[in-house]
Amino acid sequence: MYRLLVAFTDWLQNTPMALAVGGSDWAYPFVQLTHFTGLSLWLGTSVAVDLRLLGVIGRRQTPSQLSDALFVWNWIGFGIAVVGGFLLFSIAATSFVGNAGFRVKLGILLPLALASHIVVQRKTRAWSRAPEPPVAAKLAGLMELLLWLSVATAAVSIPYF
Repeated sequence: MYRLLVAFTDWLQNTPMALAVGGSDWAYPFVQLTHFTGLSLWLGTSVAVDLRLLGVIGRRQTPSQLSDALFVWNWIGFGIAVVGGFLLFSIAATSFVGNAGFRVKLGILLPLALASHIVVQRKTRAWSRAPEPPVAAKLAGLMELLLWLSVATAAVSIPYF
């Protein structure tokens, strides 16, 4: 299975797209900017809902109203981040697959954070029925915040592995 993955990553980093982005003076920074813009939109909207669940911000809207208002922007940001991240990955895919920081980020932390995010989005409506979000909502919001912080920490550690 690992050989198949390495063969795929070797093919991917030698595609015309990956070679063009990696070999250009302006394309790589643009793709990186795109990825970070998507991440900012994704995490900014997610953090806003989590902080509302924790009661830190926004008493005018219920957590459900805030989540509904940010839902489309949240997933647009996710899509942009995924496309940008895939393009960045494609430039040096074989080295990323062997990188411990990348494997922890993509193989463990990102799926956990994404699952936590989906749970928060699905449960926010029920949690908004009470005048104050219940303890479970606050714990879920806190857990999601910590998971995304862990994903970011793993991401910035990639160059050191």
